[in-house]
Amino acid sequence: MKSLVIIGHPDQASFCYNGIFKTITEQLEASGEEINIIDLYRDSFTRPRDKVIASYKEMVTWSDRIYFVSPVWWFRLTPRMEIFFDEVLTPGFAYQFVNVTKLYAYPKPFLSDKKVRTYVTHGAPALPVKTLYLNSVKLRLVMGVYSFVFGWKLALFTKTKQFWSVPFVSDAKRKKYLSTVRKDVLRDIKKGKS
Repeated sequence: MKSLVIIGHPDQASFCYNGIFKTITEQLEASGEEINIIDLYRDSFTRPRDKVIASYKEMVTWSDRIYFVSPVWWFRLTPRMEIFFDEVLTPGFAYQFVNVTKLYAYPKPFLSDKKVRTYVTHGAPALPVKTLYLNSVKLRLVMGVYSFVFGWKLALFTKTKQFWSVPFVSDAKRKKYLSTVRKDVLRDIKKGKS
């Protein structure tokens, strides 16, 4: 299977980059998987960025499986990950609206054949985000972005994992988070070979 890993963190020493992203890529490479990487904070985002956006679209088309890795900043993913959604997952490429009536339409996904897994890190603990804020980060991501381009799948919810209080948890907890990532990737590899 062909895997595309998209990392949206500017700090290479971060848990997102040096922990999650590194774990994903190491597991894929060790298993001999075909892999492409989009490093949103290493690529040039100066305008015009037509060439980089076109190359991202080629990689998305090429892939069977996509891994997204990003921290949560201000209840959204990082600015460059949001630019990726806005400028790569565009109408005509990733989805198209189909009219139901004069005033209503639904998004028809063009990337529903892709397997998607997402890891987001929070500085906040789970309780307030899941209750007071109604888990709005995950809800917006899955319902407001992924369902448009990848279709309506329960797996988009179950394979979008959130790691909580990352700056404040123990190293043992971080290792547990990375163990989850490792198991997920190995499961994906095994499933891809069966």
